[in-house]
Order: sequence, then structure tokens, then C-alpha cells
Amino acid sequence: MAGTIAGVLSLHDPDADEVPVVFDSPHSGTEYPDDFGCIAPMANVRWSEDAFVDELFAEVPGKGATLLAAHFPRAYIDVDRAALDLDPDMLDGPWPEPLAPSPRTTKMGSGLVWTSCIPGIPMYDRKLSVAEVRRRIETYYKPYHAALAQALDDKRRRFGRVWHVNCHSMVSVSSVKGPEGRAGMERPHFILGDIDGTTCAPEFTDLVRANLAGSGYEVGINTPYSAAELVIAYAEPAKGRHGLMIDIKRNLYMDEETIERTHAFAALKADVTRLIEAICEYARRA
Repeated sequence: MAGTIAGVLSLHDPDADEVPVVFDSPHSGTEYPDDFGCIAPMANVRWSEDAFVDELFAEVPGKGATLLAAHFPRAYIDVDRAALDLDPDMLDGPWPEPLAPSPRTTKMGSGLVWTSCIPGIPMYDRKLSVAEVRRRIETYYKPYHAALAQALDDKRRRFGRVWHVNCHSMVSVSSVKGPEGRAGMERPHFILGDIDGTTCAPEFTDLVRANLAGSGYEVGINTPYSAAELVIAYAEPAKGRHGLMIDIKRNLYMDEETIERTHAFAALKADVTRLIEAICEYARRA
């Protein structure tokens, strides 16, 4: 399976001998839909993007794995949230089923549909209609999840096991919206999230950690991020479905104010490509 849904996603099948690995970049999209209707300054809204992460992992198909990337931004609808992680107070009417807003995400304005952006700037000056939120779910959220689920299912069926690598970036210093609970905390170069060892075999997390550490990077495990919906929903190690989140510190490769690549981008991409090779070789041997 390969293809593009305009404005929604791109799915790239392997260009080399296939291995049972799927990488996905759900937050690197920059195509803002016309009906966004956001009042916040775009400079602030764009801080929510995992800018250029899809480019850092662009060599995935050439190493034998599948790469899925979103085209739309997470501020419009966040596919790494549960489908019912909505604040009922942001809607102009009742949702047709009980909602389950998360205290960790919705409270900070970053649930399924973001209501604020850093540093606490309101995203809208109105309530969103139930119809427009449902349209975002049907047009963007569901197709992305369907593409990821099918890619993982196909590989699991053909190879017996599958490894899912969920790719993100993070601001280099914690903000008031961050999970640390306060601003100003410097983060490690990479954070790996496996929900305390429950979403993949520990040896897979160890492989990724060792590879990055061997390249000179400081690597954190599950703090302050330990993965979210896209890993939780599809990981089941006991049935051969392993999921791991990778978060990359943004100042390793970009100017966080201007959202532009720095001269260090190429070197980081080379290290990421070596990591991709190591993951694919691990899956090939397994």
C-alpha cells in the first residue's frame, strides 16, 4: 500500500528489501486548511509543528521500511490524541456520545482539537460547531489512523511481528504547557517513550538508546514524554506489535524562533539515517 491523500497524508512503501518496520511522523504537517479559523498569531501556532521531522526520516523507504507522514498540522486536529479527548466547553452543542477529556492534554489546551497555543494564547474567538469538528475527524483523523493501522496489520500478517517507530520533535526547554509543570527546564537530545516498558520489548528500546548514545547524544527514557495515542492504540508486544516513540530536541537541527533548518540539520539527518539502518537490521534479524 502506498499513496497520497492531498492535504492529509503520504504513505511511502519500501524501496529496498522490505522489513516489518513502520515509521510515522504525525505532527510535521504544514498545510493549514482554509477552514481553520484560528485567531492566534501563526508564529505561535507553528511552535506546535514537529517541523522537518518527516525530512529527518526521509531515508526510511530506502532502508526497507514504510514511512507515513501527515500533511495537516496538529493544531487543527491532533491524531496523537484519543478521538474523545475533547473539551465539551469548546463546542457549540452536545457531542453525540460521552466525551473523555484528558486532564493532561485537554486541560493544557492541546487535546484532539487545540484550544490554545504557547504561551497560553487562545486559538479561537468562538465555539466550534459539532459539525466542523466531526468533519475534521472524518477527513483527517480517521484516514491517518486507518493508513497506520493497515500498514502495521499488513506487516504483522506477513512477517509475524512489526515494529512501529512514532517520530516527533520537542522544544529544547520546557514551557508552561509542558509535562514538567514548569518552564525553563533543559531537555535531553532525545527522549524515547515506551510507556514504562509496556509498548515494546525492552531490548528494542535498549537498541535505539544505545545507537543514539553511541553517536554522542544524551537520551532520556519516558521522561517527560512516554508516548501517546498512536503508540498506545496499536502496540501489543505479546502479539508481536512493538511501538516506540522518539522525540528529538529541536535545537539540534533548527532555529526554534524562525522555524528554519540550521547548518547542523545534515549531520543530524545522517545520524538519524544510521539509526534507521540499525532498526531495520534489528527487525530483519528478528
